[in-house]
Amino acid sequence: MKVSGFTFVRNAVKYDYPVVEGIKSILPICDEFIVAVGNSEDDSVGLIRSIGSPKIKIIETVWDDSLREGGKVLAVETNKAFDAIAPDSDWAFYIQADECFHENDLPKIKAAMEKWKEDKRVEGLVFNHINFYGTFDYYADSRKWNKKEVRVVRNDKDIRSWKDAMSFRKTCPERSRRDGEKLKVKFVDALIHHYGWVKSPLTQQKKRESFHKLWHDDAYVEKNVVAPEFDYSKIDSLAKFKGSHPKVMHERIKEQNWKFEFDKTKAMRPSLRLRILNSIYQNTGIHIGEFKNYKRI
Repeated sequence: MKVSGFTFVRNAVKYDYPVVEGIKSILPICDEFIVAVGNSEDDSVGLIRSIGSPKIKIIETVWDDSLREGGKVLAVETNKAFDAIAPDSDWAFYIQADECFHENDLPKIKAAMEKWKEDKRVEGLVFNHINFYGTFDYYADSRKWNKKEVRVVRNDKDIRSWKDAMSFRKTCPERSRRDGEKLKVKFVDALIHHYGWVKSPLTQQKKRESFHKLWHDDAYVEKNVVAPEFDYSKIDSLAKFKGSHPKVMHERIKEQNWKFEFDKTKAMRPSLRLRILNSIYQNTGIHIGEFKNYKRI
């Protein structure tokens, strides 16, 4: 069995992405790792090279900054990395630049790849997803945050990154479906640790302004997004994280130089309907109306 890891990144240093930690977190079970590094204002290429692994293969890309509809450029860059993996790989393991996997989960992920390698019905593997917020001590626990995501897909170039690179779908020209087919997947009880909402308030704000330009014009960003720093208090519900972070993240966690404490009394108050749905989800795990961008088989 051959496994190719892949990701994309731009301005990794400027926006303090834990991309090195993310790559290292799954590198042990990958035979190669493709990193599409976009044209950056910093030494993102040097940062990736600093990993020092012969498995790493860098492709330098140029982002089309005119693609401002629905963050489409993110999917385009994901596909560039996916298309560059070795043709003889069985599985492609995708990780975003602000995600990590725990070392304890790698054996079960590898075992699942081996188990389903010959079963062509299985087009991908889906994992649990946790969004850390503010600091490494809190995670978003309301139902609106993504809870499961596809991160391993078969090496089939009919599979394409979907929308703003949130997931994948399979092209189906015979049915003329613009959005493609949802992938048929197996669930693996492993956890994607998402750290995209854990940065200093100043860096988070700069990243937010940059990312909103992938969806909106400059006038919108100036009016609705620009601010001195990001306000982490504008959140409806958080919970204390009681698990363990991946070892690759421990040094970064120790170096955190800002503080944030969630004050429930100042939290955003959603509608009564959403409060009821959130309560059901938080107490039972039942996610009424959950959108699933995959089909479990």
